[in-house]
Amino acid sequence: MAESLTDRAALAADLERARSDFRHLLAVADDDWNRPTQGTRWTNEQLLFHMVFGYMVVRRLLFLVRLFGRLPDRVSRGFARMLDAATRPFHAINYYGSCTAALVYNRSRMGKKMDREIGKLRRSLASADDGAFGRGMHYPPGWDPYFRGYMTLADVYGYPGQHYDHHRKQLTLSRM
Repeated sequence: MAESLTDRAALAADLERARSDFRHLLAVADDDWNRPTQGTRWTNEQLLFHMVFGYMVVRRLLFLVRLFGRLPDRVSRGFARMLDAATRPFHAINYYGSCTAALVYNRSRMGKKMDREIGKLRRSLASADDGAFGRGMHYPPGWDPYFRGYMTLADVYGYPGQHYDHHRKQLTLSRM
């Protein structure tokens, strides 16, 4: 039990680290919002929203892992195969969805959205049943470099920090 509490504390600390760092990035973005990023087709503003979106997605993934983690393994394996077959359209939707959503959750709104998402994830993490952290499901690894073929609930809570850090390196802000 002590180990799961330690993991929970580390996961909560990582959520807070990203929240704080994101506020810093918003504060220093200045005139760099529309600059292209490194290795993506997004602008800095669009990529910053996509980083928030990673936390939004995790809330849905938590529901799925809790559901599929209680079902026979073959059910989540089949679901992951179906999603993996849709990898190409997923990437297009992911790209254009972030472009469009950044118009709504733009530079003046995305900080508050990140705060709300992190707050919800921290509350969810604090109230999660210790026994659920080891349950998991299969994922489509082609969807994201940090998706593994099988991820536990604890892995899913750790995923958004990896996604965040990956994209942070692609930002082209003058001051970081």
